[in-house]
Amino acid sequence: MALLEVNNLSISFGGLRAVDNFNVQIEKGELYGLIGPNGAGKTTVFNLLTGVYKPNEGIIRLDGEDITRKSTIEINHAGIARTFQNIRLFKNMPVIDNVKVGLAERYKYSALEGMLHVGKYRKVEKEMDEEAMRLLKVFDLDGERDYLAANLPYGKQRKLEIARAMATAPKLLLLDEPAAGMNPNETKELMDTIALVRREFDMTILLIEHDMKLVSGICEKLTVLNFGRVLCQGETKEVLSNPEVITAYLGE
Repeated sequence: MALLEVNNLSISFGGLRAVDNFNVQIEKGELYGLIGPNGAGKTTVFNLLTGVYKPNEGIIRLDGEDITRKSTIEINHAGIARTFQNIRLFKNMPVIDNVKVGLAERYKYSALEGMLHVGKYRKVEKEMDEEAMRLLKVFDLDGERDYLAANLPYGKQRKLEIARAMATAPKLLLLDEPAAGMNPNETKELMDTIALVRREFDMTILLIEHDMKLVSGICEKLTVLNFGRVLCQGETKEVLSNPEVITAYLGE
């Protein structure tokens, strides 16, 4: 059974069919790419998978569970975490606290315990600090634990956003154009980071990306979207050499 199984997923905005009969299966542990020209519907697919939009048709199953009409919070609890094309950090909070936000649903104490620093508060905070530092070490950010997120270089902000997503202990990680705005050195480091996440956490990853060097370097399989419909699916090398895919990107 595939970890993610999407069947006949469709959504319209007014008269525009933004995603039309989208199908994909992603096996556990795969690093899968979703590519296509600007406006092809890629981020709309991510928004459907994470509950931001509700589809007009179709079914989304994660690890056998139907999550099609669940809320964003319920879908996160079921095991999907995501990052965004434009980095969304709590930029005026320290690095470690950004990661602890992702841990908050897994480590709990009451509001009263939090206000008075009594009961489970100190024990839970200590456990959260230890887990946050474990994650920061994986991403080589432990040395910046007390920096404000806004003061990190761009590449490290992206790594912090991924670390925060991993703090929710997902089954599936969605990365929306993680290399956007990066220079070649940052992109190479990002490729290493994604490979690290897959290896260290046995993670299944679905990413949207325009950088074909990154896509060809790390993705095993691809789905190409064009005007909301699947143009091509399969092994990365075969997809990228498909004449229809080349035409969709470059024109006739």
